[in-house]
Amino acid sequence: MIASVSSLNASTPAAAPLAPSRAQSGAEMQDRFLKLLVAQLNNQDPMNPMDNAQMTSQMAQINTVTGIQKMQQSIELMTGQMQASHSLQGLQMIGRDVLVNGDRLSAQASGVSRGAFELASSAEQVQLEVFNAAGHKVGSKDLGPMNAGRQDFSLNASDFPQGTHFKIKASQLGQAVQAQTMAYDKVVSTANSTAAGLSFRLQNSGDVSYSHIKSVY
Repeated sequence: MIASVSSLNASTPAAAPLAPSRAQSGAEMQDRFLKLLVAQLNNQDPMNPMDNAQMTSQMAQINTVTGIQKMQQSIELMTGQMQASHSLQGLQMIGRDVLVNGDRLSAQASGVSRGAFELASSAEQVQLEVFNAAGHKVGSKDLGPMNAGRQDFSLNASDFPQGTHFKIKASQLGQAVQAQTMAYDKVVSTANSTAAGLSFRLQNSGDVSYSHIKSVY
């Protein structure tokens, strides 16, 4: 019968089980295993040598535990670095102007209101409609033909004194062209980060994930 790594011959005091407690680290497990191995090699019966296959298996188990612990340490380190990077990134964003999905007109100190939109395809006719806070239309402006992609516009605020929101109507050969409206806003602080990433609190649009910010100015 072949002896296991954890068994010693009759002349050697019985050793504690090799299985480690949950509190043991991979290094402690490895040190204990090597001590038991040396003791067994010194006291084994030449006619009944140690099972090399079992020894190899137990060594592999210890290496696996050690590897998992090292991986966990690496993940914790990376998580800490990412959190520090997010904090720095958040501080750098405060006070910056950003562009996000929305329909709110951004009033500038110069007396100009601006906004943006993105056309899914080219349009031969694009019309801007302006609404007040109650949702009532207060005016419109023909923007003419436009290419696909992002388009910016600005309005004289005095022409639409009550205007706060806008819509875009676009068409090509009588068929409607999809238009995604976008609003300019300002970052006032960082918000609670989630698994999705860093979020910011905007002046008019509330909390917005960094991934939803189209441009930073």
